[in-house]
Amino acid sequence: MVESHGEPGTGEAHDWSWATADPEHVPPEVDTSKPSIARVYDAALGGKDNYAVDRAVIEEALKISPAPIGAARANRDLLIRGVRHLARQGIDQFLDLGSGLPSAQNTHQVAQAENPNARVVYVDNDPIVLAHGQALLARNASTRVVTADLLDVTDVLDHPDVVGFLDFSRPIGLVMLSVVHHILDEEDPVGVVNAYKARIAPGSYLFLSHFCDSFPEARALKDVLLRAIGRGQMRGTEEITAFFDGFELLEPGVVPTPLWRPDTPVTQPLDDSGLLIAGGMARKP
Repeated sequence: MVESHGEPGTGEAHDWSWATADPEHVPPEVDTSKPSIARVYDAALGGKDNYAVDRAVIEEALKISPAPIGAARANRDLLIRGVRHLARQGIDQFLDLGSGLPSAQNTHQVAQAENPNARVVYVDNDPIVLAHGQALLARNASTRVVTADLLDVTDVLDHPDVVGFLDFSRPIGLVMLSVVHHILDEEDPVGVVNAYKARIAPGSYLFLSHFCDSFPEARALKDVLLRAIGRGQMRGTEEITAFFDGFELLEPGVVPTPLWRPDTPVTQPLDDSGLLIAGGMARKP
């Protein structure tokens, strides 16, 4: 259940990576016989921390639509804009659920560029994410990486590297980018999101993006994810907006990711890449 939140190809990626690692090295706990959500996203972004089985998922999806590549990059840009906005609103602690594999301009880099004292906890259930996070833990005392399943809300929020590091009596930026669509309907995604919302203090923000069934090929792309990974849901804009219920939705609401407070003018109409993921941000009153 992951999304990697940075863009490959710049030197900044090395602050959360093995700078001297053997590129062929595979941590013993990592299963390369089955695709990993974290590695599939990494492959979509042109990263190097993926294997043939992960790239095969992207290749199958690209036979249906070119959307996954552009959508992954648009979601990355959304992360940068959103975290920067939160930091400028005075949010100095972040809980990033389903953080994925490292690349440049992850949550901690964006937040700490605005406030060097900002604290960030990344949570992911893929062991390869923790393996990469070891270098970050050694270099950045304001950032933690936790291995846990976000479906187990109590396990995540009561983890000593979360509750002992973030102050839940103060506002928190709760980041759930491109992760809730990996919670199946029968796993009660609304209930899971609401459980996290209930634990954060007034003045906190929920920052969420989600695959959207806004064009005909979206259902076929969902089927690719279900066959390959066993997880992947397309939901409509109204369903995605419902995750923010009880919070004050910021303008422009839940929209395709390129349209959420863009830094530069956006050419419209959007293609499938721009429509595949919708997102928004809301404040807890």
